[in-house]
Amino acid sequence: MKTVQKTNKTSFREKGSKFIGYLFPAISISQFEQKFDGIKSKYPDATHHCYGWRINSHNIEEFAQDDGEPNGTAGRPILNQLKSYNIVNCGCIVVRYYGGTKLGKSGLIQAYGYSARLCLDKAKLLTLIPTRNFRITYPYHCQSQIDQLKNSFDLKEIKAQYLEEVSLDIACRTEEAEQLWKKLTKLTHQNIKAAKIGNGFVTLPSKE
Repeated sequence: MKTVQKTNKTSFREKGSKFIGYLFPAISISQFEQKFDGIKSKYPDATHHCYGWRINSHNIEEFAQDDGEPNGTAGRPILNQLKSYNIVNCGCIVVRYYGGTKLGKSGLIQAYGYSARLCLDKAKLLTLIPTRNFRITYPYHCQSQIDQLKNSFDLKEIKAQYLEEVSLDIACRTEEAEQLWKKLTKLTHQNIKAAKIGNGFVTLPSKE
């Protein structure tokens, strides 16, 4: 799976109609709706504000909205582009200003899909890597052992607290998690404590 972290905007014209596309990160429906309200208020006189979104990396939810265009000719083509790029935790809104010439159903499907694809092609896509997350608590003098683990397993730090001891939340690639856990359990005699704190994802630049 892939995602985006920045908003991308594109536009083009087709037979007089202007299509303005926005692709942006959204990890919840409320976050999408907030972005949608902002874009709709920016183009209050537009003929249509159509969109598609996909959220929740663990159990993908998706939705498409035609906003007055013929059923299946706007929101669905946008959503299909998001699916074809295997994108999640983002939304795409396409604003249309009608130019006086009807495009027909096939023309609308092509135009809305093309607008979404323009945004996706412009965006910097990030690959989502599934992880298992751990909390490690340890004395300051054990930092060198923890640094060795971080380097050996390519761990990503999520959160750190430095009090009487260090409390470190880290993410480990799922395929390496069991091996890391075995290493951590062998360090308990050094007063290094570890706990499993669930699953997650980290992002890496896409090579595609």
